[in-house]
Amino acid sequence: MTAQDIVSETFVQDWQAWYAEHERILADPHGFLAITSLNWLDETPQRFADAPGEWSTGPDGVVVELAPGEQLQIDGETVTGRHAFGVIPERASLFPKSGDAVIEVAKRGGHDIVRPRHPENPLRTNFAGTPVYAPDPRWVVTGRYVPFDQPRPTTVGAAVEGLQHIYDAPGEVRFTLDGQELALTAFNGRAPGSLSILFTDETSGVTTYAANRALSVGAPAEDGTVTLDFNRAANLPCAYTDLATCPLPPAENRLPIAIEAGEKIPTERL
Repeated sequence: MTAQDIVSETFVQDWQAWYAEHERILADPHGFLAITSLNWLDETPQRFADAPGEWSTGPDGVVVELAPGEQLQIDGETVTGRHAFGVIPERASLFPKSGDAVIEVAKRGGHDIVRPRHPENPLRTNFAGTPVYAPDPRWVVTGRYVPFDQPRPTTVGAAVEGLQHIYDAPGEVRFTLDGQELALTAFNGRAPGSLSILFTDETSGVTTYAANRALSVGAPAEDGTVTLDFNRAANLPCAYTDLATCPLPPAENRLPIAIEAGEKIPTERL
């Protein structure tokens, strides 16, 4: 086996490990495939068929009124009667338990929501994996991160009609692919210093999900160098379920080339 063969084998093995972990998280018993409803709260108490209690929200945050015989488990404690969750920060979620389910309580786009997650949901139990392009080193690109003078508040649409998300964009990533000079607005990633990029391209709506894909990028080097591995372009939850509130890419993140790499349209959407 040549050195090139070893590098190629390692590249594929690393990608396979990434893909397996991504699929594992997606198919978690309480992951996005387990969601059974998306419920928007207001000041009028509402009861939902897949969650205990009557739910409402107001200036002091989300409240649930549990009827006799109903209960939730919160931080290991059994809760009955009335429980106030308080004001939930934007993009935060709480996960009280109800039997083998969790009842996500969250804020998205300035609105409080209740989103039950049941492991037996057919979307999850029937999940057979996400179609994907074979990994190819040609889609690993070196780019340069260019920070903005100040983070730019960026308003983007959402998978749910009428909903908007606002993110601070710290900068953009510039790179060359197929002879074209390109740039993508980046948001902050989950790990400190890392970046997250939402984009579409010429495959969107053809072989890949139409609305968006996401690419995680490691923290830039001191000179701004970053690696874009489009083999790891991933679907967001809205690619699988209409019960997700995923953000859409900013308008400038529509690439004028076909990125034939990463995850394709889920079987559930075909």
